Amino acid sequence: MPQSSPPQSGPPQNDVFLRRGLKLTHLRLLAQIAETGQLSLAAQRLSITQPAASRLLAEVEQIVGQKVHDRSGRGIWLLPAGEALARRARRVQIEMDEAERELASIRGGGLGHVRIGAVTAPALDLVLPALRAARLAHPSLTAEVEVLPSAELCALLLAGKLDFVLGRLPETQDRLLLDMRPIGHEPVALIVRRGHRLTTESQVNLADLQAYDWVMPGSDSPIGRAVSARMAGLGFDLGQVRVTTTSFLFTLALVRSSNAIAPLARAVADRFAAGEDAAFGVVPIDLGIVVPDFGLVTRRNTEPNAAAARMIELILAQA
Repeated sequence: MPQSSPPQSGPPQNDVFLRRGLKLTHLRLLAQIAETGQLSLAAQRLSITQPAASRLLAEVEQIVGQKVHDRSGRGIWLLPAGEALARRARRVQIEMDEAERELASIRGGGLGHVRIGAVTAPALDLVLPALRAARLAHPSLTAEVEVLPSAELCALLLAGKLDFVLGRLPETQDRLLLDMRPIGHEPVALIVRRGHRLTTESQVNLADLQAYDWVMPGSDSPIGRAVSARMAGLGFDLGQVRVTTTSFLFTLALVRSSNAIAPLARAVADRFAAGEDAAFGVVPIDLGIVVPDFGLVTRRNTEPNAAAARMIELILAQA
């Protein structure tokens, strides 16, 4: 008598929560609780009553088999299981918004809209020429560009408010939700006002720099850390730092109206010092200051829409 073959277990089931009844509304509620810390406000944003929100929370805990939240007075917070679901809920919502945007572009017959984030040097060196190329090759493509520090840009990227970033990964747990394709590092130059004595010297040394005030970026910024570390390694005392600012425009205004020195990414410094009538000059000294690699930062495990994908191609062609 032939023996029967053992039962086949089949492929593992990866949709357990969906089969138990987990819905998009459950995930949206968790995302709103994570953002607001209040059940009433989360319910209001979803246009449901607070009792309905409480019922949804109870359903989530029954579906996943563990507690996802806790309360104290009027406040509410997510426990680790709830935080894990909320992170993925935000990603689901972002993907839904992206689908809506892409379908709207298809309906309109154009390539669509792209939202770009960049730190200053890549914005000038890569985004600007890519936008010019896109204007010629894809007249229907529209774009918006945010120029901010990397940490702020990555927060906007994770919130679904940017399509990609040219910058650096944050130094928080959020970096685990992002991917970065390295593009290059940023050499740093020193700028001064036009006609400054340091621009007329054929050779400048460290002692010459000691005679002037410095305008520095924040010590927690990549360029601020790179400058401080390198100058300390050279035995240079940055005691002449009179002003620290995160504002690029304020830095330029202060340098232009004084004898102060400011470190800037080389690409930025060269651009503002170009031409006979330029308001700034680059100090002729190479201190070997380099900011670590920046790159193309995207949300992990997501695909860019058509407009973002085309703009990424144009930007990487400039790199």
